Amino acid sequence: MLILLPPSEGKAAPRRGKPLDLAGLDFAPLTAARGRVLDALVELCEGDPDVAAKTLGIGSTQLDLVELNRGLRGNPTARADQVYTGVLYDALDVATLSTAAKRRATARLAVTSSLFGLVRPSDRIPAYRLSGDTTLPGLGAVAGVWREELGEVITDAVGSGLLVDLRSGTYVAFWRPAGVRAATVRVLHEHQGTRKVVSHFNKATKGRIVRALLEAGADPRTPGRLADALRDLGWVVEVDGSRLDVVVSEL
Repeated sequence: MLILLPPSEGKAAPRRGKPLDLAGLDFAPLTAARGRVLDALVELCEGDPDVAAKTLGIGSTQLDLVELNRGLRGNPTARADQVYTGVLYDALDVATLSTAAKRRATARLAVTSSLFGLVRPSDRIPAYRLSGDTTLPGLGAVAGVWREELGEVITDAVGSGLLVDLRSGTYVAFWRPAGVRAATVRVLHEHQGTRKVVSHFNKATKGRIVRALLEAGADPRTPGRLADALRDLGWVVEVDGSRLDVVVSEL
């Protein structure tokens, strides 16, 4: 099983640690593309900071993020599961998983990244700012770069197992499942008979789902078996082909 997670927009900047080593990251076939995106991002941020901020979609009060990107080659790194923050990652809380669940996280989780394509929780990365819908000068749309690179890498990583796709819409555009057995998971908040996607419920529930699957050691091979595993863990799940709707009424 390979579980694809979205990144977090906010990130915790490591205070100490070795600088980035692209060749040391997992998913080695992505190294060259990672270098191209990194070069384009750093070059942008070495120029006019206002132009860089506009390109990156950040405000004039966030120029520190431009400075952060400018130093990416030498900035300290930490494990990706310590750099990515926010509701999903707080709910997943990799640091407090059991020893066995941590091993499963290392083998079964991958985070979709605008800068690195895919990273494992144990990959050492710096904090950065680059959204998935950004177009970089001299490179083009970041999503377009990864659309050409991720298919074979993800297919190899999934093998004969199940791809569990928890990515948000922006990162789905990087690569759409093809040639693999896949299940997408949507979280619906039900209130007074009405169901809708609510960002906070969606992110927190996905983090809890991943945590529970890792702790339980579940390794379903089909969307139906994944639905059964989630029901066994206490969730209300409805199946529509390869899509699973997890219905929650409270956070």
